[in-house]
Amino acid sequence: MSETAIEYVESAFTIELLKQVRALDTYDTYAGLTPAEALDPFIMTKERKREIPIVGDPDEITMARVQAFYNAVATSIEQRCGLMAVPMIKLSHEGFGRVLITVGRLVVADRTLRDVHRFGFPTFPKLDEQAEKLITEAIEWIEKFTEVAKS
Repeated sequence: MSETAIEYVESAFTIELLKQVRALDTYDTYAGLTPAEALDPFIMTKERKREIPIVGDPDEITMARVQAFYNAVATSIEQRCGLMAVPMIKLSHEGFGRVLITVGRLVVADRTLRDVHRFGFPTFPKLDEQAEKLITEAIEWIEKFTEVAKS
């Protein structure tokens, strides 16, 4: 955790995100960490962003963090609608790409990714707010096009 500790806020989404982070942690790097310490890298304050160059290639740890976030979003969608949600992430080595989350044949989320090496949210409430926005939009699409989502 950095010297400037960020206040952790527990929510249904951060609990799911923590599960995803721990599931991707094949070397038990996060084994002894508290939830706040394990999720701290998702918080990208202005100060933290200043420390990272504007142009840069994301490392494997950063790309795993992106994967964990969208896996948690997809799992949260599944929990709410009862249908399997699948995230598909395509990133270039330069940190540009796209995320699609599908339910059946329906694309319920479509996000363009830029500057992935600086991926994060200013605070835990903002992280939760962005995730909830993605989940809510996805559920609205599923309700509108249920037949496509179930196919």
